[in-house]
Amino acid sequence: MFGRLGWAEILVIVVLLVILFGHNKIPTMMRNLANGINVFKSELKNKSDKDEKSSEVAPKTVKKPVKKAKKSVTVSKSKNKIKK
Repeated sequence: MFGRLGWAEILVIVVLLVILFGHNKIPTMMRNLANGINVFKSELKNKSDKDEKSSEVAPKTVKKPVKKAKKSVTVSKSKNKIKK
């Protein structure tokens, strides 16, 4: 699909981008996009490194106390209303 774009179509797309976003904002958007891609790649790399480290060490389990509900809630079968 993209192989069919000629120089005229690409020129129209570039002109529309400049009209919509302005010539000052396009480099900033591309820089932010590149930074986002780099951060994403580094996070993926850090995650895979972290997974390798965590497979070597057994994870610690911490038991947290369960809080009980203050009010009991019952559902009436005939009317399907919640009573408190």
